[in-house]
Amino acid sequence: MLEELEAALGSSKADYTDVRYEDNRSVNISYENRELRRLSATTSRGGHVRCYTKGGKAIHSFSRMEDMERGLAQCAADSQIAGSHRKAKLSLAPTEPLRGQFMVSPKKDPRDWPLEEKHELLKHYRNLLMDVPKVVVVNGSYSEWYSHRWFVSSEGTAIEYDLLISNIGFQITAKEGEVVQLTGLSVGGSDDYGKLLGREEDFLERGRIAAELTTADQLPAGNFPVILDSDEAAVFIHEAFGHLSEADGLQDNPAFLAKLQIGAKLGSEILNVTNDGTILNVPGGHLVDDEGVRTRRTELIKNGVLAGRMHSRETAAEFGEPLSGNMRAVGPRFTPIVRMSNIFIESGTSTFEEMVSSIDHGYYLVGAKGGQTSGDQFTFGAQYGYEIKNGKLGELVRDANMSGELFETLQNISIIGDDLRFSERGGCGKGGGGPMQLNAKSGKGAPHIKINKVTLGGAR
Repeated sequence: MLEELEAALGSSKADYTDVRYEDNRSVNISYENRELRRLSATTSRGGHVRCYTKGGKAIHSFSRMEDMERGLAQCAADSQIAGSHRKAKLSLAPTEPLRGQFMVSPKKDPRDWPLEEKHELLKHYRNLLMDVPKVVVVNGSYSEWYSHRWFVSSEGTAIEYDLLISNIGFQITAKEGEVVQLTGLSVGGSDDYGKLLGREEDFLERGRIAAELTTADQLPAGNFPVILDSDEAAVFIHEAFGHLSEADGLQDNPAFLAKLQIGAKLGSEILNVTNDGTILNVPGGHLVDDEGVRTRRTELIKNGVLAGRMHSRETAAEFGEPLSGNMRAVGPRFTPIVRMSNIFIESGTSTFEEMVSSIDHGYYLVGAKGGQTSGDQFTFGAQYGYEIKNGKLGELVRDANMSGELFETLQNISIIGDDLRFSERGGCGKGGGGPMQLNAKSGKGAPHIKINKVTLGGAR
């Protein structure tokens, strides 16, 4: 395949050309209680071309290999037209030409398990959850995605690589009287099928908590110190800060770019935030990106100071900053955009018990439950929480929502735990100026963190 792509590439008249070809397979099984909603194994293939000429750019997608050369010619011609009209000329930061294979090597490969065994495993977990008292709805799903890719460029890169991830996840609804509560949990998040096995107690614990929440008090509204568990802290750093560290989102946003100059102080000296796709056993692990750039570790915040950001070859050239290997696409009809791989808050030195003992009256929030950001404003839900009184964990509380302003909240992070964990559920949606790309290979992690003050929403 690489030889065929390289041979076709030689016909391009653009200043720079690359071609990515993909062979993709996905497996999806889903249930609502005992009703099978979906059971599918689908395949797709196709290619994507990018051309740059005289500072202009064009893209082209194709499904059949026999259409590739025609697509290359059209893409080159379109880039010529774009370059003749574009005032701000595009350029690409230099990168080493890569050649060879960059393949996954799972401990237990999900592709080796029959579809029926995956189906039975999902049903096994579902049956356990349906037996939990007060649980009335169990939505469960198995998902698996495998992409085998080839990439060649006119600069000499010719690589073969693949991506693989599998998950089992449940949303659990419990009800007592008029009170309805929802919890969820997803396991897996890597190319290792073994992480899906033996997870009975993890799912049962989340089901029991859903049931307990139906009789729990609602979280009060007000400003409080909080502790976020690793899941909630990871979603916070991913959504509220991570997207502002993707350089393509800052190109046309001068207000945020002014706030996010390298060297700007964003938090206390204990705060360190990193993006690292070379951690392969969590959702965002990958060896190379879809521009043929090696994946690498990028320090985003170092000792409270903005130290770097995630780039494409275009944005690295524009900003004059190092490449990070973060350009990725979810399929052949999409052009790659700058995406987080594994963003996380680095471990600190404090224990969870030390955090709890430092709070006279506040709350411990557990489990991400959706949310949204708008600029530097954020609102996130937690699946549940616990009141903290006089330095000790108290009663379970429900309906927990947290909101605030990013930069103020970063300054208010006062204690960071020594217990970094990565979420086992990947996923991130981003348009990047084009159609929405829902990328399962995007991970996040954090230890427990204490925030001195955030706004909590509740009913009393």
